[in-house]
Amino acid sequence: MILEYLKPISETTVAHARIQEPRTLGETIRLHTAQDGLPDLDNADLAIISILENRKDANAVFQVESLDGVRRKLYELFPGNWHADIVDLGDIVAGDQVEDTYYVVRELTTYLLKENILPIFIGGSQDLMYPMYRAFDDYRTMINVVNIDSRFDLGNIEMPISSRSYVGKMVATEPYNLFNYSNLGYQTYFNSQDEISLLDRLYFDAVRLGELDSDITIAESVLRDADLVGIDIKSIRSGDLNYDKGDANGFQSAQMCRLSRYSGISDRLKAFGVFEIPAGDFELMWSAVSQVVWYFIEGYNYRSNEYPIDVSNGFLKYQVPIDDEVLTFYKSGKTERWWIELPFISHVNNKLKQYTLLPCDKKDYLEATNQILPERWLKARQKNEI
Repeated sequence: MILEYLKPISETTVAHARIQEPRTLGETIRLHTAQDGLPDLDNADLAIISILENRKDANAVFQVESLDGVRRKLYELFPGNWHADIVDLGDIVAGDQVEDTYYVVRELTTYLLKENILPIFIGGSQDLMYPMYRAFDDYRTMINVVNIDSRFDLGNIEMPISSRSYVGKMVATEPYNLFNYSNLGYQTYFNSQDEISLLDRLYFDAVRLGELDSDITIAESVLRDADLVGIDIKSIRSGDLNYDKGDANGFQSAQMCRLSRYSGISDRLKAFGVFEIPAGDFELMWSAVSQVVWYFIEGYNYRSNEYPIDVSNGFLKYQVPIDDEVLTFYKSGKTERWWIELPFISHVNNKLKQYTLLPCDKKDYLEATNQILPERWLKARQKNEI
């Protein structure tokens, strides 16, 4: 069984959890320990797993051997008014070959998806999103992936996979299950014009860091449509992490927590990961990661069960004529969130049969009333017509 590959949490970290104040996460999360074994998964909603694998990160100086610093910081936090049952399944240790680690990540993700348990992966290089993505091969026909990162990570698909090229492998490797890829927070000077042009030709979404600085709520509708979300923790500016090998510009730590909460609150999301945590003692980074995870769990506990969408009950419908189009918007009376309809096109090989409603926001509706077609709607329709 795939769970046998998981290494228990270290005894010192378990001891740290046991001495926390009552009702902290260290007291409430059920742990995989050497003494008690794996926790019962029958009622589990969320599973935390750390991955000790960074050999495909060209910038990694040392092999990551432990992520218990993040665990200790997380165990010290108090939960909100949460109902989710959380387990910590311990570590995936690096295999003899990177492909061995990929196998464990893929099979474990597949197992948890089938058990309706959402995995929260912590650590490892970001190429580990690829085996997470491949876990959806038998789960859903086409999926949406969101990468919160300063770089697109498309890379050269002719070269071996790495933390800078895994998205290219998703695009180019069969089975072709990637319907949409979205990047949140890219910085132009970290991405070649060729990559930017390719992203545009594929009708994928990308939102610059500056746009999100101006209005981070733009990200909510993108994350609401995601099946898989990965965060490059180094896309937080280095000053917020006290990490001198990071980048001067990037997200504020508080902004990343907000994006993480948007991810958790997405009813559609099935798997989540925070990657690129470097080997070494970085207390502030551990604290930042633990709080990003905390906000994801917080979001999960406030899901509103609006996916899949049933607009026949509790939704207001708005129709906006633009030229020869009539755009149909729906607003939830429960959460006040917005969706826009993607019409079925009968004369083409339609890829969107399960994606007839695209998350959007009120700004898209207001722009439509001013005769401006929403950009994400245009890209989704163009992709559907290919």
